[in-house]
Formats: sequence, structure tokens, C-alpha cells
Amino acid sequence: MRIRSESFEHRGAIAFEFAMGAPDGFGGNRNPHLAWEDVPEGTRSFALLCIDTDAPTDPSLAGKEGVEIPVAHPRGDFVHWAMADIPADVRSIDAGSCSDGVTRGGKSAPPGPAGARQGRNDYSGWFAGDAELGGDYLGYDGPYPPPNDLRLHRYFFRVFALDVATLGLADGFTAGDVLRAMQGHVLAEAATYGTYSLHPRAGD
Repeated sequence: MRIRSESFEHRGAIAFEFAMGAPDGFGGNRNPHLAWEDVPEGTRSFALLCIDTDAPTDPSLAGKEGVEIPVAHPRGDFVHWAMADIPADVRSIDAGSCSDGVTRGGKSAPPGPAGARQGRNDYSGWFAGDAELGGDYLGYDGPYPPPNDLRLHRYFFRVFALDVATLGLADGFTAGDVLRAMQGHVLAEAATYGTYSLHPRAGD
């Protein structure tokens, strides 16, 4: 199975259009186009995840004045999208069809392929307690790495072909719930990634 995007090249830069954060504030926060092919026989549904694998493990450093987060700083995952129960006949997701602009407090019912279900991303925890932005962030919300981070972040879009029509997840599920539920049901996986940063010297 293969996955591709018309919105960014594999290993290439993701545009502000598809990011939550831009140098002068919020970005376009549109989901990128994705398409997959060479699907194995027996596929009954798909799951889709977008994960930044370069998130700093010490969130107190994010945006801290006078501090630059070094490339060698320990990293963890930050989930930007978790979708399950995508019908087996779906082969693409159009740009901007699941997210188009920033919704303060999160999208309560994000659009997407008919029948698919979208879970919480990690902005739910990141903005928790923020009077302006706090809320339940469902569906896609794009890159917004710390502007003081010297590492170029990678955003992995992973699609999984599954042998079940539904994963039976509870409302408000997370990427972790998806990964656990689909164990033993994955027929194939494909991945691509794009890069993004708000630091002018990231990746030098």
C-alpha cells in the first residue's frame, strides 16, 4: 500500500496553509490532501493518524523567552489527527475537507468521510485550562511547534488497512486507543511525512 499527498512532497515542507501556527499567529489549519492505493484484499476499513514525533518532552520550554530548545532535547509524540472506521471504498481525503481554519476550543463535530469517526488530538491537553483556547479538540489540527525549537519537526501521516469494518471505539477516543484496538487487524500500512518549523534556523 502507498500513500501520497498533493499538498506536500514526501519529506518536504508543509505550507502555513496546513498548519495551526504561523510566524505571525494562526495558520490556515486546513487538513492536507491524502490519497492511498494498492490496498490489500480483505480490507474492510482504514484508520488514519498524524503524529509529530519531534515534540519536546518538557512543555515548559515552549515559547520561553531567552531560551532555544536544542536539537538534542528529548522528544516525544504529539498527535494531530486520529480517524477510524474510514469506509473501505474511500481512497482519498481532499485538502480542507476535514478542517479549514482554527476553531478556538476545538471542533465538536469535524467533517470527514461519511461513516468515519474522528477522535481527540493532543491540543485537548495542551490547551487545557486556557480560558480562550481550552476545549475538546477533535479531528485535524495542524502543526504548531514551539517557535524557539531548533529542531525541524516531522509530521507522519499513517494509514492502516484493517480487516474489520469498525474498531468499536468510544466517543472521544485517542490515537493510543486506535493503536490498541487495531492490534491483530492490520493488513497493511503506508506512511509519508512532511516537515515544519517556526524557528528560522531549524534544520540548519
